Amino acid sequence: MRRIALLTAALTFAVASVCATAQESSLPDIGSSAGELLTPKQQGEYGEMMLAQLRHYDYLLEDPLIDSWLDTLGTRLGANSDRPRQPFTFFMLRERQINAFATLGGYIGVNSGLVLAAEREDEVAGVLSHEIAHVTQQHVLRGVERAQRDQLPILLAMLGAIVAAQAAGGSSSGEATQAAMAGAMGLMQQRQIDYTRSNESEADRLGIQTLSRSHYDPMAMADFFALMQARSRSNGANYWGESPDWLMTHPVTITRITEAKDRAERIKRESGTTEVCVRDPQGPDQCRTESLAQPNYATDTASNNPLLPGNLSPSLAMQTSGGTGRFDFARERLRVLSASTPRDAIREYEQLGGGKSSDAQRYGLAVARLRANQAGTAATDLAALLQKHPGDTWITLALAEAEARSGKADSADARFEALLRQSPNSRPVALTYAQVLGERNTAAAGKRGQAVLRPLMGSSANDPAFQAAFARACEIAGDPIRAGEAWAESAYLNGRAEQALVQLNTLKRRDDLDYYARARIEARIAAITPTVLELKRQGIRDDDLRQR
Repeated sequence: MRRIALLTAALTFAVASVCATAQESSLPDIGSSAGELLTPKQQGEYGEMMLAQLRHYDYLLEDPLIDSWLDTLGTRLGANSDRPRQPFTFFMLRERQINAFATLGGYIGVNSGLVLAAEREDEVAGVLSHEIAHVTQQHVLRGVERAQRDQLPILLAMLGAIVAAQAAGGSSSGEATQAAMAGAMGLMQQRQIDYTRSNESEADRLGIQTLSRSHYDPMAMADFFALMQARSRSNGANYWGESPDWLMTHPVTITRITEAKDRAERIKRESGTTEVCVRDPQGPDQCRTESLAQPNYATDTASNNPLLPGNLSPSLAMQTSGGTGRFDFARERLRVLSASTPRDAIREYEQLGGGKSSDAQRYGLAVARLRANQAGTAATDLAALLQKHPGDTWITLALAEAEARSGKADSADARFEALLRQSPNSRPVALTYAQVLGERNTAAAGKRGQAVLRPLMGSSANDPAFQAAFARACEIAGDPIRAGEAWAESAYLNGRAEQALVQLNTLKRRDDLDYYARARIEARIAAITPTVLELKRQGIRDDDLRQR
């Protein structure tokens, strides 16, 4: 009986912990629908908090060009999903494990390794459309609802089975107890697995529809599944390293691949499409699905549009990649930025090249050399690429940056200014130019940096990269108050709320604050203080501040 009492007490505490979690989260009644568990505002706040913590621990890979590419791709897919009004935030992580995930508030993360593993943009779009479907169908919320509904009755059933086994007595009672516990836990796991499988099937089905609506190849999802399965099988010889994380949460089977192919074929038949392949002399043939009822905008825009200048010649990547037209260059840029060091990236290109490098790979190698302080060599390589791809923004930005760091400031500024005139509200252009200006450390450069960044102010309140760039520009321009505000905002957005509060309180004590600056700072202190107090209540403190 004493053993029964101990087991009963242990399980009671387990049940109590489940209930306590629900109470601390202030969640509504479990009987409500999944959409009522958390309001859209609460879901957004959760996503923002998660993103800030990922920044704090340096998991994010934040680069203006990569961010622009991923956001363009994701926004296009989100607009063609079942809930086009759902806000989405797409972000890249530096990990090279193949993975992607979706969480509350429409926040979707993609590992660099997934893009590096994909053979075309359609495959990345297939994974993103799958994760978008998890959001639109509220699978995360439904998972929370189901878990809270299932845990209590299963735990009570486990308790009853244990009591019955102990009451039977005999030498087998201990084994019976363990069997009862294992059986109940197995039931919980199986119900969760079944639920996950139904989620995955639904996300596949809706994701393929989203792919088709967005004019991507609906077969791309099945193609990526097959690629992941092939890599998983090769892991027996450790050829690809560990199993991709994506397979742990998205199990791939022959049945799943077959179903995805069947759905894609059905959509193709219904929409009347055909597969078109374009021969690429620098690599494998580029194939994608084209609608028979619509013109091929990817290849016909420049040649057939009378409104465009006759000398406009889009790059081969723009013509054959489909979608954004930036996949090949984005993949190579990610290869560099996700490498442990720039020199590691250069060695990787030396192994990949073999004298047959594509233009995208040559771009990546030049970026790696630029980051390895070989600006002169990088500038030479990029200038040659720009002759082949005139007007390419990615190449022009990298070349301007390389020229600025190799002593050709006038040429670099001329390129930056031309890009600004062409795209005055471009985040990649403004941030890259501001970074170069900040490195000059002169008042004139700081003032020009402020002017370059100001057009983005209205849309960049939650952009830590913008806040840091603006803070640096204000700092060297001789505006310490604005610099202090921006530095504090950057710290807050990077998950350092306590540090931001300390900076603002220090700034508030300055004697040269005018009325408006003091009002702004006090309002921000009032907004940040509750977050800091809640973190302290949970025992979370800023390690850097502790060391002071």
